[in-house]
Amino acid sequence: MTTHPVSPNTVLANALHHAEDVLTPRILATPPERIVLVVGTQINGAPHIGTSLVQSLAFAMAARLRDRFGIPTEVLFSALDNAPYELATDPATGNRYQRAYAQALGDQALGDLVSALYQPLFITLSRRLGIPHRVETYTQQQAGEHFRRTWLRLLPRLDAARWWLAPSTGNPHLRIPCPHHGCGWAEKYAEHTRVHLAGREAAQVAAVCLHHGPYQATITPTGGAYLDLATLYRNTVKELALSDPRGTLHVMVKGGDWVFGSHLVDEALQAVGLTRAQLPTRLFCPQVVTDTGAKLSKSLIREGRAPLPDGAADWMLDTRQWPGTVTEYAEQLLAMTDTFLSDPRHFFRSYSAAEIGRMMTAPAARSVPVV
Repeated sequence: MTTHPVSPNTVLANALHHAEDVLTPRILATPPERIVLVVGTQINGAPHIGTSLVQSLAFAMAARLRDRFGIPTEVLFSALDNAPYELATDPATGNRYQRAYAQALGDQALGDLVSALYQPLFITLSRRLGIPHRVETYTQQQAGEHFRRTWLRLLPRLDAARWWLAPSTGNPHLRIPCPHHGCGWAEKYAEHTRVHLAGREAAQVAAVCLHHGPYQATITPTGGAYLDLATLYRNTVKELALSDPRGTLHVMVKGGDWVFGSHLVDEALQAVGLTRAQLPTRLFCPQVVTDTGAKLSKSLIREGRAPLPDGAADWMLDTRQWPGTVTEYAEQLLAMTDTFLSDPRHFFRSYSAAEIGRMMTAPAARSVPVV
């Protein structure tokens, strides 16, 4: 059995008997017919331990909610394929441009990437816990009629929320990739991008490409250009789209680093008319940090801007290097999530990379039987 950590008490932990109690008020206020735990990840290379931890906790929490409330649960994995694949600077203006994974790789290569890097763990966790799961790319999400209609409905009210979504500039930006065949570049910060409604069912966007100059695009509920929104903007549209549950409670499962950003999203949602009761339900998971207290960042370490923390291993930055099978990796994750979920003090806190490494390599023993 993994040795339990010694965790301090906190205001939140002291108010709970179990970590899932934090979700009870929403579940009891309007009992849902099903619960969907939504966990998103940027598809920008192999997953690291922080990604795997949040994903495994989504499955483990889904099992606990199902068993406690008798409500069907599932996990929805949102694969954010709009992460930057290439970056470039216009030497004339200094503006930054990006080409996202979706435009650089295409649907088939992206599907293969998700299948290779993420599906094996999902399938194993799903089978072990009896929790169904679905995978949806951002490309699929932004193409959906409900998502696009939500964005079009938000657009006339965006002025009320823009300073929450972009506190430094007041310009929550969108990127419309250049439509020229094989291009797909877009302004990273949308300095020259302009958007306006063209009736109730469409929006017109004018933008500038690094290689092809000015271009225009149309966005409608059922078609038109690719709609790439900045992070806070995207989350606002996604969560606004899920605010009308129709019998389903969506729980946003995020890493602890999202606590601060979610405050801005909530304020933006209230600015455009949502009440407190309509705001999304969220679950913030333990964060993996370095010995300085900063989030473990594979990009900073790979760029040489931060060292691999003492006690951390290479597999923590690239889980493909785990010295064992996917099944063994899943078992160690589930043993660790059992520990975190055994006491709210263990769940609502951060863990050093060294402590995570210790817990992941300890002999695994599930404290809660699986289905």
